[in-house]
Amino acid sequence: MQSNSATETDRTAVVEPPIEPRAAWRVRDVRVIEHGVLGVQFVDGTQGIVDLRSRLGRADIARTIFAPLCDPDFFAHAAVHLGAVEWPGEIDLAPDAMYDEIRAHGQWILD
Repeated sequence: MQSNSATETDRTAVVEPPIEPRAAWRVRDVRVIEHGVLGVQFVDGTQGIVDLRSRLGRADIARTIFAPLCDPDFFAHAAVHLGAVEWPGEIDLAPDAMYDEIRAHGQWILD
C-alpha cells in the first residue's frame, strides 16, 4: 500500500464542522478577574463568578491537582475547551456543578 502522507495535510486537530457545545451548563466564555477569581458565561447566557481563593489558600493544596493554580501566572491561563474551564495539565472545573451554583447563588465558591 502506498502512503499519501506527503500529499495529505494532517487534519487531526481540525473538526468540521467545529464542535459547538449546546447544553445550557456548558461554558462559553471565561475571564480571569483576579488571581483565584473567574468570571464565566454559559451557553444559555447565565453569568457568574467562580471563587477559588479559599481552595487555593488551603494548607493541603500542595497534595491536589489544583496546586499549580496557586501560581498567578499559571492561573491566568484559564481557557474554555469543549464547554469546560481548564488549564494546562488536564486541570478543569466541573461545568455542571458550576452552573447549578451560579444559577442558584450567582457564584460558585470552592472551599
